Amino acid sequence: MLPRIALLLTTMTFALTGWAASRPAVPVIYKTLQPEPFVDSMEALGTLQANEAVVLSATVTDTVRAIHFEDSQRVKKGDVLVEITSDEEHALLQQTRTAAAEAQRQYERVKSLAATNLATASLLDERRQAYDSAQAQLKATESRLNDRLIVAPFDGVVGLRNISVGTLVTPGTTLTTLDDDSVMKLDISVPAVFLNAVQPGLTVAAKTRERNGEFTGRVSAIDSRIDPITRSVTVRALLNNPERLLRPGMLMTVNLEMAETMSLLLPEESLLQEGYRSFVYRINRNSEPLTVTKHEIKTGPRRLGYVVVTDGLNAGDQVVTHGVLRLRDGFPVTLMAEQKGEESLADLLRQAGANSGN
Repeated sequence: MLPRIALLLTTMTFALTGWAASRPAVPVIYKTLQPEPFVDSMEALGTLQANEAVVLSATVTDTVRAIHFEDSQRVKKGDVLVEITSDEEHALLQQTRTAAAEAQRQYERVKSLAATNLATASLLDERRQAYDSAQAQLKATESRLNDRLIVAPFDGVVGLRNISVGTLVTPGTTLTTLDDDSVMKLDISVPAVFLNAVQPGLTVAAKTRERNGEFTGRVSAIDSRIDPITRSVTVRALLNNPERLLRPGMLMTVNLEMAETMSLLLPEESLLQEGYRSFVYRINRNSEPLTVTKHEIKTGPRRLGYVVVTDGLNAGDQVVTHGVLRLRDGFPVTLMAEQKGEESLADLLRQAGANSGN
């Protein structure tokens, strides 16, 4: 019984092959696959941070004496923003300056006497120790006085002020915020599977609903750790912000361009999808007449109009791009035109008409 079934199947196969070969050749347009530059991209979400950001707070307990900024004002590095009452520290500073000056005079006087052996070395050491102690006291007083001046550590824009003149502040009391928004840090959450494709220097294009237009930048760093819960890694990009349109906390939609690779790009119109399997019609150049074979392939990332072939085809293979729906496995074909670039279907049909005319 089994030999009869096998013989029947073989007979049917030869019959179908002969039927296909006897059909009129189907005119098709084809493409010869060659490695082409391909830049993969992915979409992700990112959150903006200022290049430098700090919360300015008090370091002493006392009342606010003066405020030298307005809400959302731009300030320069070193600008005094808040003065805290310091009358006692100024008086103490004058006292320590006087003591330091007197200690220096005593030291210089004994030093000149010791040079002529009119003062002992031990007295000189005492005066030098007193002088050094007075200088240390002066520096400590100056430092305590500086703690009562809140200055801008870098150029930037201050936020809303949270205090008024006369407010009693304590260490840790928030006075305002300061952000350097000339350059913005965009922290992007990228799935860890793309880790090998993300490198510093890659270009990013970002958009946000709060602002019109697209903002471009480059990846500057990749976090050293992967989040064990989300299995994602934080990628940081820097965006120039000369017009100060971007602000910290904005949510951005990011198009992250991966490193360029050489890949076989297949026009999407040549692809046959059957469930989760992908097929193309590959031209058999060694057959007479020319025929096609339905060939299974594996695909990868896509871009507009094209898909990357990851397995199943090699450079130099020719596949049908137009006329696919009229074909079956083993059908004879006539090559009307070759698709080489971004030609439109109308251009390809004109080329086919010119070829048939010749």
